[in-house]
Amino acid sequence: MTTTELDWTTWHAEREEQLRLPHGWLSLTALEWVPEEPTSYPGLPGTWRATGAGVELTAAAADGLVVGGVPVDGTVLLEPTDGLPGELVQVGDRTVEIARRTNAYALRVRDPQAPTRTAFTGVPTFPVEDRWIVDARFTPYPSPRRITVGAVVEGLNHFPTAVGTVRFTLDGLPQELVALAGKPDGLSLHFRDATSGVSTYGGGRILKVGEPGPDGHLQLDLNRVVNLPCAFTAFATCPLPPAENTLTVAVAAGERLPA
Repeated sequence: MTTTELDWTTWHAEREEQLRLPHGWLSLTALEWVPEEPTSYPGLPGTWRATGAGVELTAAAADGLVVGGVPVDGTVLLEPTDGLPGELVQVGDRTVEIARRTNAYALRVRDPQAPTRTAFTGVPTFPVEDRWIVDARFTPYPSPRRITVGAVVEGLNHFPTAVGTVRFTLDGLPQELVALAGKPDGLSLHFRDATSGVSTYGGGRILKVGEPGPDGHLQLDLNRVVNLPCAFTAFATCPLPPAENTLTVAVAAGERLPA
């Protein structure tokens, strides 16, 4: 294998190990929107209720629910932050995540025995090719901008931070993408191309890159473009790309649509 292929193989193995984590994205088995009245869910002890401050969980010690290492015996308030990973409740070997999305609260169950995890055999990808490694130039905005994008869940919005534009050339054609702030650092390029909805996930894919050089130089390795969690599960609330982030060529590189 070439050096590019060897480096990619190591990176891809680490990527798949992250997906296989016991409570990772492949472990999701439910997504519920928590109402204002106390509600019980099949297979989960306790009741859950959305308030203006968060989600109230009420349970007895015998129910075996644990928050922050402390058994729940009475009522506790879970206060997730919009757009970030949620607050976690342990239920045996399962984890219940309470996440805030816009002005609503989602309850997600993460179960290591989920069929999407136990039957996972890897992510299909395009062949690795050096032609998909391109030089780019980052131009920062005068100040970061909070933008609004849609989500795979109808009526839901996400509010990422746009920090500038990335320009590069593919197949002789100029391309430009709005760059989002990476988590925790670097840049995130969320885009669609001519493969989206055909051989790759319709909601777009993401390329994460490091910090640009002092002159704005970046190297983009499109062999490392990855799917969003919603490509693997129906129980995620992924954002859609910024409206202008559609490339004019087919990027037959990186991860393909999972089976």
